[in-house]
Amino acid sequence: MQGKFLFEYAVIRVMPRVEREEFINVGIILFCAKQKFLKSVFFLDEKKIKAFSAEIDLEELKENLCAFERISVSAKGSGLIGQYDQASRFRWLTATRSTVVQCSKVHPGFCDDAEETLLRLHNELVL
Repeated sequence: MQGKFLFEYAVIRVMPRVEREEFINVGIILFCAKQKFLKSVFFLDEKKIKAFSAEIDLEELKENLCAFERISVSAKGSGLIGQYDQASRFRWLTATRSTVVQCSKVHPGFCDDAEETLLRLHNELVL
């Protein structure tokens, strides 16, 4: 296992009607402390989401997911949460909540390159 880095990830989900517990995977958030890496990526298949829930406001959903991305990388406009250290931002973003945008449970793994692993997981679990 030499040369491998522990990482944690969660699947970002859209759950238009929380009470039904039905969701669509739209992104991945990945944290690797040793590589000082925290990033999230998402893709919205608007046709699929509208078929799943005609009432959902796609613009509001995009804004929420973009805020999620900004907080992940501590970008300008990410507010107070965006100023936390990486581990705290990851824990805050992946905390259990009852909202339209939610995360799966956090899963661990080992990787050589966190960015490459993020994109691979996104391709496998979202696209």
